[in-house]
Amino acid sequence: MKPRINLDREYGIVLEGGGARGAYQVGAWRALREAGVKIKGISGTSVGALNGVMMCMDELEKAEEVWENMDYSMVLDVDAKVIDSLKKMDFRSLNFTEMAAEVKKAVKGGGLNIDPLKKLIAEVVDEEKVRNSPRECFATTFSVTERKEVNFDLKTAAEGTMKDILLASSYFPGFKNDKLFGKTYMDGGSINNVPINVLTDRGYKDIIVIRIYGIGVDREKLFNLPDDVTVHRIAPRRNLGGILEFDGEKAKRNLKLGYMDAMRVIYGLEGRKYYIYMPYSEAYYFDKMMSEMAVLQLYLTPYVKEDDISKISGYRTYTEKIFPYLAKKLKLEADWDYRDLYGAFLEICARKMELEVLKIYSAEDIIERVHKILGKKVMVQ
Repeated sequence: MKPRINLDREYGIVLEGGGARGAYQVGAWRALREAGVKIKGISGTSVGALNGVMMCMDELEKAEEVWENMDYSMVLDVDAKVIDSLKKMDFRSLNFTEMAAEVKKAVKGGGLNIDPLKKLIAEVVDEEKVRNSPRECFATTFSVTERKEVNFDLKTAAEGTMKDILLASSYFPGFKNDKLFGKTYMDGGSINNVPINVLTDRGYKDIIVIRIYGIGVDREKLFNLPDDVTVHRIAPRRNLGGILEFDGEKAKRNLKLGYMDAMRVIYGLEGRKYYIYMPYSEAYYFDKMMSEMAVLQLYLTPYVKEDDISKISGYRTYTEKIFPYLAKKLKLEADWDYRDLYGAFLEICARKMELEVLKIYSAEDIIERVHKILGKKVMVQ
């Protein structure tokens, strides 16, 4: 497959905070590495900062191992009843102050014990590797003491403070919070959960944002992106689970989702649920669509009246009436083209055939399967 993004450029990676959903970012990282994407620097908040340090050290296999074996006991020292209470909480409907209060209701002793998280960070972070890395690395947190956003440059941080900075970025509301450097800090997501500005302020022009839709201030929505900056966004279209739902099996699933969604961005794959490689021009796929009218009529009848689609003929009837109508019914973007429409049609075919979702298909793969299944029902024009 031919990449759609420019592999000659160096990219800044932005890693959003989102707790247990962080495995998704590591899956995306694997796809970026396999494609040969050059990483110049990383900006992360909370779990994104921790993943960012492993990316800075280029410890992909170690990051995958951490997430594949993830469990509550690696992050929190609490009993099962507390975990059950946390699972039932709807953190999406709460602000950071309310979240802290809700967590403390479930826990005695002033907050969740995060000694295991401290141990995990200590095991993962190698300060010397970070300082010697060719990649820059930044961690965002919020200073409660100074009431302002703080962006730490980990490579220039004072010796022995790197692990503390990562903790400062990860103090989720309700976690037991020790003062660091004589100040009180809170999870960076409380002020900037998508720290894209940290890189643009330092002159980065090509950026890849890996979203996991964690809780916090979505700075990307509020940020006026400079005109000369290009941003590629890798984002999930499926639920990644709760932000405190630390579970190895779910993490393995999210690693795969992150990988596939990154492949979608890198290679311009079509499809909402499926991943379809369509490297040719709009004209090519228009011709393919017109040559598959019999298949179209079989698979698209739920979207138009059967008598309408069975009686139509001629290019203009399709281009002026049927195709625009289908594009609207299939909820394509206003600037859709025939490549988009054919991709949407192929996805309908894939769904009806119940093809495996987390796999890359070519347009030819899907249409060949359709003909094989339908056999004599289809007469190609």
